Amino acid sequence: MIRPDFEKMKGLVPAIAQDAETGEVLMMAYMNEDSWDKTLETGEVHYWSRSRQELWHKGGTSGHTQKVKSIRIDCDDDTVVILIEQIGGAACHKGYRSCFFRELKDGEVTTCSPLVFDPKEVYK
Repeated sequence: MIRPDFEKMKGLVPAIAQDAETGEVLMMAYMNEDSWDKTLETGEVHYWSRSRQELWHKGGTSGHTQKVKSIRIDCDDDTVVILIEQIGGAACHKGYRSCFFRELKDGEVTTCSPLVFDPKEVYK
């Protein structure tokens, strides 16, 4: 079994969610030991919300959950990549497929990820 070293960064590790089929990076958040354990227990990704200081089940409100396909851990045991199936089409709380929906290219900023839902409707 692999397990991140949560002590290195004061209890948190970066967790990158990547589409298991396409390789698209969808989001980056943080995990603590509780969110790690809950993710392994349920097969759906849980993170630690730094702003709310609480365990966060991704998609618990919106229905846009993340099903774990596999988990990779880096050589220093302090960052994880979670290969997921994104249920509902959107990983971003702003309604986009990916949290990385803006791109700077040739001095121009464009939207490079589709808008899937209106957050005002979902997070009333």
